[in-house]
Amino acid sequence: MIRVGYYQFRPRFGRPRENCDRVLQRLSRVDADLIVLPELPFTGYLFRNRRELAGMVEDPRDSSIVDDLVALCRRRNFFLVTGFAEKDGDRCFNTSLLLGPRGIRRSYRKLHLFNQEKRWFDPGDLPFAVDRLRGVRVGMMICFDWVFPEATRTLALRGADVVVHPSNLVLDYCQRVMVARCIENGVFAVTANRFGEDRRPHGRVRFTGRSQITTPRGEVLRRAPSQREELFLCEIDPREARNKKMTAGNHILADRRPEFYA
Repeated sequence: MIRVGYYQFRPRFGRPRENCDRVLQRLSRVDADLIVLPELPFTGYLFRNRRELAGMVEDPRDSSIVDDLVALCRRRNFFLVTGFAEKDGDRCFNTSLLLGPRGIRRSYRKLHLFNQEKRWFDPGDLPFAVDRLRGVRVGMMICFDWVFPEATRTLALRGADVVVHPSNLVLDYCQRVMVARCIENGVFAVTANRFGEDRRPHGRVRFTGRSQITTPRGEVLRRAPSQREELFLCEIDPREARNKKMTAGNHILADRRPEFYA
């Protein structure tokens, strides 16, 4: 068994230090193995343009925020998955970082950019990957990746037990669709969303909250309220995700017929 969870909160736009301090305070006494934060939880989301974003992105290898989060992982002896506005040279990525007591374990850059994100970010250039943490295999995707069945399926084929899913969801469909994604791939999923609004001079966007943890059989272990902060933790058994039998005669991965899918 491992103890997993999410922290759903309302980031303040353009206040990365304040947002990070809030996370550090809220997680300062947590007993867990793996915690998931939302997408872009430190910068906020609704950028005016790429120039504004460029003033907020950081190289995670030289970031006081990442350093403080890693120090938290070390003190509490857990792993943390968080969204991050990443700078790499002159490129900007909507990234998810897997952090642990020893530092950055893996980065994933969002492959499927949503709506105006295409104006702000460069498209991701890293493949889906799976890491083994304390006996559980964890794969990352970000927000709008949920629309593309190939994302979750690729992680399942690479052995993921748990799909961690930092999000800034604005549509109402994802939470329902993730039930299907978990059933069709036999995986757990931790979707960590934010709530509230980013109100900017050029517009506003409202986020749906309702973070959730879903089992390989499609049971929703917890769905957060729409517009309220919540830290939720529970124990899951990764062995449930390794039983891909839907019936005695059906294995949901082995029964695939990819030669007919092209």
